Amino acid sequence: MRVFLSALGIAIGIAAMIGVVGISTSSGEDLNRKLDALGTNLLTVEPGQSFGGGDARLPDEAEDMVRRIGPVEAVSAIGLTDAKVYRNDHVPKEETGGIGVYAARTGLPATLGTEVAEGRWLNAANASYPAVVLGPRAAEQLGVHDTGADVQVWLGGRWFTVVGLLAPNELLPETDSAALVGWPAAEELLGFDGHPTTVFTRAESDAVTDVQSVLGATANPEDPSSVEVSRPSDALAAKEATDETLAGLLLGLGAVALLVGGVGVANTMVISVLERRSEIGLRRSMGATKGQIRTQFLCESLLLSALGGAGGVLLGIAVTGGYASYQGWPAVVPAWAMLGGLGATLVIGGLAGFYPAVRAAKLPPTEALAAA
Repeated sequence: MRVFLSALGIAIGIAAMIGVVGISTSSGEDLNRKLDALGTNLLTVEPGQSFGGGDARLPDEAEDMVRRIGPVEAVSAIGLTDAKVYRNDHVPKEETGGIGVYAARTGLPATLGTEVAEGRWLNAANASYPAVVLGPRAAEQLGVHDTGADVQVWLGGRWFTVVGLLAPNELLPETDSAALVGWPAAEELLGFDGHPTTVFTRAESDAVTDVQSVLGATANPEDPSSVEVSRPSDALAAKEATDETLAGLLLGLGAVALLVGGVGVANTMVISVLERRSEIGLRRSMGATKGQIRTQFLCESLLLSALGGAGGVLLGIAVTGGYASYQGWPAVVPAWAMLGGLGATLVIGGLAGFYPAVRAAKLPPTEALAAA
């Protein structure tokens, strides 16, 4: 039982280290796949604060001006309206659920890389009519799970038909809680003033920085300082950096657990020397050298650590695979982490077994047999 618990201590330390590395790597691989699918060349333009401290506005022609930038591949926009959306006309007006109602251009999904999970997106035919597309969280809050002519929500004091449901967008989670209507319909039915609140721009990948530097002045030449330009993929990268910092902390805790396991191995080997003095004395009296005794106990320590390390590697892989599967990530455990974990156990085993091995080798045969 003492040997098992010592090996278990090593296994827990290695499993913790491999689990942290594996989960962090799997998260990074998931981020890379998302960025590959959504792209890192999306830029957003939003109004900030004006020089006088009030809320600024983007001009009506902001999209057309941005579209004239050479490396820009696609431009689209949304505009926040004052309308509110409810499941039906009996819901109290104050219970909005935090869902924003936006006017949207018909080319928005192509620019954002957003997919329609159910139904269809707004088009030239229905953009002028009371039709709405809901983000996934907005649909969940409104209790809408389907689309069609008989699926309607109470929006801006009248019924709007739900024609589509969006898939989640990792780059722009704010659109997940939005109700999107056609730009003409918003102007005619909701009193929308026509000023975009966010302009989305896709630039050529090798010109993103150059486009980003001129977007503010292009979107609002009269007051470029009141324009905020951002790159949504930077937010995902910042989140990944935060996760890596946490992973570093957890890796340190795993190292402490591994050290504790090494102390357990050393304790087991020291006690083993004390309990096996008769065996040591008998072997020495039959001709075993000090080197052979030392090698025996050192090999036992290394074997004990190696068994714990192998168990820890398997446990770490299982933890990584289970957590990655739960999160919907690809499970990735770097080979260097597994080999490094086994190498660390051998180092720990060697250090933990060195003193007991030397002590066993120095034990005089007569004293060992007399003690027995």
